[in-house]
Amino acid sequence: MIQISPTMRLFACLETVDFRKGIDGLAATCRTILNEDPFSGALFLFKNRTGTTIKALFYDGQGFWLCTKRLSKGKFHWWPKGTSQGPVVLQAHELQTLLWNGNPSRGCFSEAWKKIVS
Repeated sequence: MIQISPTMRLFACLETVDFRKGIDGLAATCRTILNEDPFSGALFLFKNRTGTTIKALFYDGQGFWLCTKRLSKGKFHWWPKGTSQGPVVLQAHELQTLLWNGNPSRGCFSEAWKKIVS
């Protein structure tokens, strides 16, 4: 089981990804496009071209988890925006909202009273 906590590093890939890729292909995407180490313990999010599916890649110290969420109907309403080709950093509450097909930019969330340094 993957436990998502506020201290966990979460990265979203801005580019859409070919979802025929498995663990090795997505780990290579982490290295080449995101310039991040897939073995770092961070969770990496990827979206398909049509916007109906999200994949999450996570290394837990023994092996990789590859999780997929495909909507039964419609597309994901929100995906993070960025100015570079690298990853966008997400907060835990943004990921939870995204997975329920919500829009974190429209949500009303309290500010963290103390920034967590990871």
